Order: sequence, then structure tokens, then C-alpha cells
Amino acid sequence: MSSIKNRLIQEQFKPSFFSVFINPFFIARRGLYINIKKLSSHIKGKTLDVGCGIKPYEQLFNTSEYIGVEVEVSGHDHSNSKVDVYYDGKTLPFPENEFDSVVTFQVFEHVFTPSQFLKEINRVLKNNGTLLLAVPFVWDEHEQPYDYARYSSFGLTHILKEHGFEIVEIKKSVNNFAAISQLINIYIYKVLSYNILTKLFALLFIVPTTLFGLLFSIILPRNNDLYLDNIILAKKVQ
Repeated sequence: MSSIKNRLIQEQFKPSFFSVFINPFFIARRGLYINIKKLSSHIKGKTLDVGCGIKPYEQLFNTSEYIGVEVEVSGHDHSNSKVDVYYDGKTLPFPENEFDSVVTFQVFEHVFTPSQFLKEINRVLKNNGTLLLAVPFVWDEHEQPYDYARYSSFGLTHILKEHGFEIVEIKKSVNNFAAISQLINIYIYKVLSYNILTKLFALLFIVPTTLFGLLFSIILPRNNDLYLDNIILAKKVQ
């Protein structure tokens, strides 16, 4: 049973085609995994994962040390999390210039004080150190009530530059027709997630919607103004 559970958890964040039939967030999670993997070679040395959860992307990085930190009270439980250190959500419990790299995935939208959050990341990151973050742009409210903001690529660029970071690369994940299918799937899943039977019923609708979206994303042009997530690689310059 544990091997089945581990496989299902893996499929949530590193989805194979099998996930089309079990994961209502397949399109978004597949897009995140592909784009994070493309930038993963930049994450090296001693690395801090802020809001680490189960550390779903740790295996993508060639690091000497990988430390996960979490806020103890958040919008999800930590029963399956791989947290090394809990903190108060304000001050990271590490000295200045401690890390070569910092990663934070789908966390920034849950931060009510983004300026303080980035100041802390800047403080613990070495000069010329690397920051890799993923932040949703078009997505539903989640982990309520700890969901505070959505950021465009321009907003993220502005706030990162204000806090001593230089943008190296921005990737807009799922910037094609599949984004529409994913939003439809979110709607279907949320309105039918009352119990196991309705969830299974929801999947009957979600699977063809997913396949339809993937097919037409190949045929139709991309749209960089409508997409699901920003994945940003930045460097600390001051």
C-alpha cells in the first residue's frame, strides 16, 4: 500500500501520462514540472526550499545540501511534508549569506507581506546566488484562507528588482489552449468533490477535457497573455 501511495504522490507533481486519468490538475502540474526541470541546472550548492511541503522537485537539483523550511500553521497539513525547520513566517532562522540557491514553489501567493519575504530570502542568499520561484497567474483560490494574491510577470519582475534581484529568465507555463481546459477541470472537480463517488464521477468529465485541451494546444497558437504559472530564475545582485 505504501508503494501505491508513494506512486500517487509522485504522480501529483511529476505526472506521467497515467496521471491524465487520476489527476484533475494534470495540465498545470505537468507544465510546472517541465519548466522547473528546464531551469533546474542553475540550482546548486547549499539550497533552501521555502515552503517545501513534500519537496516535490528536490530530485531535479544537483545540490550539496537541501533544507526545507515551512510555516507550521498554513492552508494545508504537514502529515506528508519533509520539513527540516519550521519558522514563524517572518524571519528565516538562518544567518546572512548562508545559501547558494533558494527555491520556492507555489508559495508567494500565500505570503501576506511579500516585501518582508523577499528581504529575508535576499538576506540568507549569497551574493550572486540563485533564486528559482514558481507563482500562479491564473488559478482558483486555494488553501483558503491563506491565499492572498496573483502576480503577472511584470509585477513579479518589478518586486524582485526592488529587492535586489536581477531577472535571468521567465517562463510562462501552459500558455496555450490547455490552460482553458485546466480551468474547466478545476471547476468540475471543485463542484463535484463532495465524496469519493462524486470525485470519480468528476473524472469522467475531466479526462476527455484534458485530452481535448492537450490536442488543441498542439494545433492552436500560444498566448503569452493568458497562462497558468510564472516560473522565474533570478540572481541576487545587491
